[in-house]
Amino acid sequence: MKIGEASRVSGVSARSLRHYEDEGLIVPGRCDNGFRDYCQSTVDRILVIRSLLESGLPVRLIRDVLPQLTASASADGTEAVCAEFLDEVQSHRDRLAARIAVLSAQQAALDAYLRDARGGR
Repeated sequence: MKIGEASRVSGVSARSLRHYEDEGLIVPGRCDNGFRDYCQSTVDRILVIRSLLESGLPVRLIRDVLPQLTASASADGTEAVCAEFLDEVQSHRDRLAARIAVLSAQQAALDAYLRDARGGR
């Protein structure tokens, strides 16, 4: 399927598909005229990438683990990931939690300031 159809089927913009290709996350085939040609396995991979990106994982981590995810999923139908990747995900999650804590404290400080500035209302 061409990029427009792959975009429609996957829910990922054509621009993002080209970005995924530039980042080495996908390698679509090419037609004789040079147009990209997406097979179903590439679309399935795009859906995995999209899910991981929506989870907040950086492209660097996704690029590292994606070959393992797709190889293990196709081998036995399960998604086995290595402990090193899980450690990276945990570390990313911990950094995110720390950022949330800082932002929550800043929000509370702003709330207190506004409350005091408005005379306790």
